Amino acid sequence: MPSRQDAEDLITRALIASATSEPAARAVARALVAAEIDGQAGHGFSRVASYAAQARSGKVDGRTVPELAQKSPALIEIDAGHGFAYPAIDLALTAVARLARDQGIAAAAITRSHHCGQLAAHVERLALDGCVAIMVANTPKAMAPWGGDTAIFGTNPIAFAAPRAAAPPLVLDLSLSRVARGKIMAAQKAGTQIPEGWAFDASGQATTDPAAALAGTMAPAGDAKGAALALMVEILAATLIGANTSADASSFFDAQGPAPGVGQLIIAIRADGFVGAEFSHRLEALIATIEAQEGARLPGQSRHARRAAAARDGIEIPAHLEAEIAALVGD
Repeated sequence: MPSRQDAEDLITRALIASATSEPAARAVARALVAAEIDGQAGHGFSRVASYAAQARSGKVDGRTVPELAQKSPALIEIDAGHGFAYPAIDLALTAVARLARDQGIAAAAITRSHHCGQLAAHVERLALDGCVAIMVANTPKAMAPWGGDTAIFGTNPIAFAAPRAAAPPLVLDLSLSRVARGKIMAAQKAGTQIPEGWAFDASGQATTDPAAALAGTMAPAGDAKGAALALMVEILAATLIGANTSADASSFFDAQGPAPGVGQLIIAIRADGFVGAEFSHRLEALIATIEAQEGARLPGQSRHARRAAAARDGIEIPAHLEAEIAALVGD
């Protein structure tokens, strides 16, 4: 199996061959391979072909360079320039970590952006820099407000990370739809039904037909509570910062139409900003009470075993995806 570096190099070459600059291609490749390793295949190798098609069509500007503007001592804005999100996120994370060290708290708004993959990886980097971090992102419309039948919100993910003194950061990452839209697409391709509760049809009725679900809306996680959280994310990641709303954003999957222009908001707080070193002791005490319960586990822990296995054994790339990516290099 290829090493992590080999996998990143393959994706980089595929994107460079698809109207993308080398720095942008490498930023994207690092993020996609990291997602695949962490078990987030929906944000990994499967994205390469659609990313490449969008760069070739111009829906994504693969050669743009994100621009940073200082809005106030603790607030920055990153214009992703309708390019890939990852170079803009890299720029934002570096700046936010520095500002949080100086100001105690900092936030970065990323506008004119694109699909940002697994948010966990982004907030984890800030936790490794000594920050408690939150990230939200809006995505193309997929969910209706609770009780409605017309999609307004995206699946609008939320992520959180906190540093630990003698262990990897605690990381939480969740999408606000009950299941990923990709699972419904996979069921349609396979000709199988989906479980009840995953989605609604165009009239707002629960459905087990994947075609009807794709023409309708996704069910929010936690029903009305999930829809309320999706509204919160929509306000933070679009309304507040001036990005396209989910209802106005084009698809992340196809190469047609205008750029999605979605937004991401990243907030970093110095972990020692309020109670100093006591934060670490308080966090570990909380974690100990969780781990003391039989069967209880912290979220996000499986990624550590996956990373160790990838470093030891390499990364398995599904044969059809490896061929798809290799074909882009040879075009």
